Amino acid sequence: MATKVLIVIISVTMLCGTLHAQEESDEINSNMGVALSLPLGPTSQTVHTSWGLVGGIGYNFSDHHSIVNEFMWSALYPSSSALEPLRITTGDNSIKGHSNLYTITGNYRYEMRGAKLGAYIIAGGGWYYRTIGLSKLATSGSGSPCTPAWKWWGFSCTSGMVTPNQTMGSYNSSAFGGNFGAGFTINVGEPSYRVYIEPRYHYAPTKNIATHLLEITVGIRY
Repeated sequence: MATKVLIVIISVTMLCGTLHAQEESDEINSNMGVALSLPLGPTSQTVHTSWGLVGGIGYNFSDHHSIVNEFMWSALYPSSSALEPLRITTGDNSIKGHSNLYTITGNYRYEMRGAKLGAYIIAGGGWYYRTIGLSKLATSGSGSPCTPAWKWWGFSCTSGMVTPNQTMGSYNSSAFGGNFGAGFTINVGEPSYRVYIEPRYHYAPTKNIATHLLEITVGIRY
């Protein structure tokens, strides 16, 4: 999955570079980067620190004002504590899980740029799609307290207890969410190639467990 996402982002970025080379006025902007994904809030109860990829293309209205449309993929690695209740209930310690977050966002960026260094703020929103899967089907028993781990895998609860006899193998959730962040840039070549470092907070009210992530991205922009 990561390879396919990387191929898509690289292809888009190469296209962006071609468009940029055809533009004399630097109206088109694009970016590609690798992100460190830090789960926050309720997401951190079920997910490890992981990584992701980001790619985007946008339009510069002026030296300060831009819009940036981005695609982001984050691999959300489930923690052992998120799998433990399922392993205990099913009696199968070999059960594993995986999860991914895909986002398509439109963002506004305000930038102050010098000859070598620059800084900016960015904020926007869009579609957040989270996929979750188990290596084997898991069925809930009876008498299990409703915890974030159960809800993360898509199980529903009734009166504080996991609803019995539910079988789950995969679970998807999507929602409109938002993000905001800031960053700084370093000019590394012409025409206007810049390395950027950007921490950005993402939130989406996905079902059962809301998605809270801090994405720290290092990449190249032009």
